[in-house]
This record gives sequence, structure tokens and C-alpha cells, in this order.
Amino acid sequence: MVFPTETSYIGGLTGAIEICITFPTEYVKTQLQLDERMGAAKRYSGPIDCVRQTVRSHGVRGLYRGLSVLLYGSIPKSAVRFGAFEEFKRHSLSPDGSLSGGRKFLCGLGAGICEAIFVVTPMETVKVKFINDQTSANPHYRGFGHGVRCIAKEFGIGGLYKGVTPTIMKQGTNQAIRFFVMESLKDQYRHYRGDQISGLPVPKLLTGVFGIVAGAASVYGNTPLDVIKTRMQGLDSHKYKNTLHCAYKIWREEGPFAFYKGTVPRLGRVCLDVCISFMIYDSVMEASQKMLNKK
Repeated sequence: MVFPTETSYIGGLTGAIEICITFPTEYVKTQLQLDERMGAAKRYSGPIDCVRQTVRSHGVRGLYRGLSVLLYGSIPKSAVRFGAFEEFKRHSLSPDGSLSGGRKFLCGLGAGICEAIFVVTPMETVKVKFINDQTSANPHYRGFGHGVRCIAKEFGIGGLYKGVTPTIMKQGTNQAIRFFVMESLKDQYRHYRGDQISGLPVPKLLTGVFGIVAGAASVYGNTPLDVIKTRMQGLDSHKYKNTLHCAYKIWREEGPFAFYKGTVPRLGRVCLDVCISFMIYDSVMEASQKMLNKK
């Protein structure tokens, strides 16, 4: 048996590795969503143009501006996500050790809500403001630590939780969809192999494929919430009274397609993110269980 603290540790390690691999696509996605506020003066024509301009102006390292913000936040986020899911799952198993589809969804939903409240909302607020500042004509923040201090001083604790409602909705539905799809596909594989209850390990490449499917499903399910969340956590967040007001202004001023701004880079990032996360998590989890069994 792997205890909650160990699943959280494994989840944190997973988060650190995957964010280092996938950050450039997160950077491009955020830039495109923030660029929408420029109207006719938009700088980028698409994700490829965003990459080209960034590399030309700042080199390849420019695609990693703001990495420290996500790295510091990704570790606890992933730790809370996997730790919470495993804990909810442990208390939701039926007597025969199975987990129904509805309970899979609810366990994922609970994990997403936990990570949204305890980690994602303040982390994302800092990330969006930091990246937005670093790409302005006169950057104000000298580094991650200075940026956090300035943001906390200027916006306060309440400012760090700006956009908490759409973040809870986004992360909750994200993890509900991803864990539901992943756990369901794993169960289907085990059923096909004639071993549905004992937790037969799924080949890592197949886990990666399942992760891609789960990631794509979550992207198309809640990209509008991601757009709203990003707008409410940007430097122009003062323009919006609340989540509904933000959605209304986007719809009225930019049209319905604006809610899917950044879908292409987000699709690539999320599919890669979920694929890598579950592959790493399962690999480390199996290694940990083998070590425990030897003791």
C-alpha cells in the first residue's frame, strides 16, 4: 500500500519534470490569450508567429520566461492533485475494489477543486501577471521573488485569488474529465486482459496514449473557462467585476470564437502534459510499491 504522503511526493516529482518539458507551449498559449486585448494592435498572427517573434527578440530562453513561477507552483499543484485523487479514490472504492464511472468523475472533480483552491489560483495569478509584465515595453518585476512581493503588495491576498471561481470550475472539470477518461480506459484494458480488479499495470506507452485522449477531451470541454480565467488574472483584471461580467464582455466585444483563443497551443501542451504526467506518475508509483514490497 502507498500512503497519501507518498502519493503526494510522487505527484510533486511528476509535476516538476513535466512542467520543464511543456512550459514553452504554456508560454505561447498565455501570450496569445493576453494579446487578444490589444485589438487591432495585436502582435501575433498565431502560435508559430508568437514563437518566431519571441525567439528573434529573446532567443530560445525567451520561451522559458516565467518558468520559475510555474515550477514553484507545479510541484505542490501536482502533489495536491494526485494525493487528493488517491485519497478520494481510497474512500470511494466498492467492496469488490472497483470504482464506478460516477465516482471516478467525482474523485477527479474533488482533486481539481483542491488544487484550484490551495495552489492553482494564486500561482496562476502570479504567472499571468509576471509573464504579462516581462513582455511589456518596461518590465517592472526584476525576478520571481520580486514579482511575488510586488504583486502581493499591490493586489493583496484578495488580488491573488482574483478569478478563483473560473479556476475552480476549470480545474474541477479538467481533472474530472481526465481522471474519468484515464481510469475508464485503464479499466477497459484490464477487462480486455481479464484482470479488472487486481490493478494490473498498464504498459507505459499505452498510458501515454490514454493521457493524450484524456487531455484532448478536457481541452475541448473547458477552453472557454481557461480564457475567462486568464483574462481575470491578467494586469487588466480590474476591468471585470466578476466571472459572468468577464464572459459577457468577451462575448460582446470579441465574439464567441474568442472563447477558444489559444486552443491549438493549449491542445498540444495539455495532451503532452497529461501524457507525460500519467506516464511518470505510474512509473514512479510502481517503483515505489516494489521498494515497499521488498521491505
